[in-house]
Amino acid sequence: MLKLRAILILSIYAVLVTLASVWMAKQSYAWFPPEASAESKLLDDLFSLFTGLGTFIYLGVIGPFLYSLVFHRAAKYDLSDGPPIEGNKWLEIIWTAVPLVLVLTLSFVSYRTYDKMAVRGPMELVHLHLPNVVPAAYAEPFDSTPQQEIQQALETAPVEQIDVLAKQWAWVFHYPEADVTSTELHLPVDRRVKFSLRSQDVLHGFYIPAFRLKQDVVPNHAIDLELTPIKTGTYRLRDSMFSGTYFAANQADVVVQPYADYQQWLTTAATQAPTPAYNQAAYEYSRTGDRRTGNTKPKVAVRGWDTIPPAPPPMVNYAPKHEVNSPPA
Repeated sequence: MLKLRAILILSIYAVLVTLASVWMAKQSYAWFPPEASAESKLLDDLFSLFTGLGTFIYLGVIGPFLYSLVFHRAAKYDLSDGPPIEGNKWLEIIWTAVPLVLVLTLSFVSYRTYDKMAVRGPMELVHLHLPNVVPAAYAEPFDSTPQQEIQQALETAPVEQIDVLAKQWAWVFHYPEADVTSTELHLPVDRRVKFSLRSQDVLHGFYIPAFRLKQDVVPNHAIDLELTPIKTGTYRLRDSMFSGTYFAANQADVVVQPYADYQQWLTTAATQAPTPAYNQAAYEYSRTGDRRTGNTKPKVAVRGWDTIPPAPPPMVNYAPKHEVNSPPA
């Protein structure tokens, strides 16, 4: 009778844990920024899988532990030894095989996801072995976007080429076909884009949270990265690598717009003569004093450490009209 009761309790608890894990997996989608690229759906599905399994394992362990702690603890002042229990061969096989299968399965799913996203891994960066076309994606999307559309977006050959230069501390984007250079990244929605990433000095990280993509940019090498924006709006590009004192200022807006607006922007920018773009790092550096020289009077901040002077502001056809940290008038 007691054994049947224990099995019933464990079965009910297993069902509750499964429901809680599924609920937590669905909630994990809300922890990220909006899904602004086809690739973001793949990563969100992967993270949801990890969250659900992690919840199941955590509750599956902590529940029986608390139950044993409350209902099977020794009586007060009972210092006697517990009953001798010998090992169970099948139990040992199960608790060894299950984690092994889980780890191997998650590793395989993760590899497949990053392979579909065409993110360069450490060994690929060393050898710079770059695949030509990203394979189709088969992960189920979270939102209402039909899976077929996501699959086609990832299969489509790139139709836009953009050269990206990272330096201390600025992002510079060049559109070869229109011969336009900008410090603001403009992308057409629902059209696959191929970036050629280069670094002028040190390691940088091309990271757009809304796209779920982070690609290391290695000096002296051009690294290709492909993505398909699927949601119009303005997002933020950040440098995920610590590249010096002012690396936090190495950011840029990413504007995803309809293709007609994108073409109009290229046409308008191409008519503008190149001018120096505002650069937050260069501005802060020029307005920072140094205690060692006593030159602090005309400055807005005091610097007491060595740092690398920022590169000169880039010459671009287009720079954002409004900067969040633009210099005062």
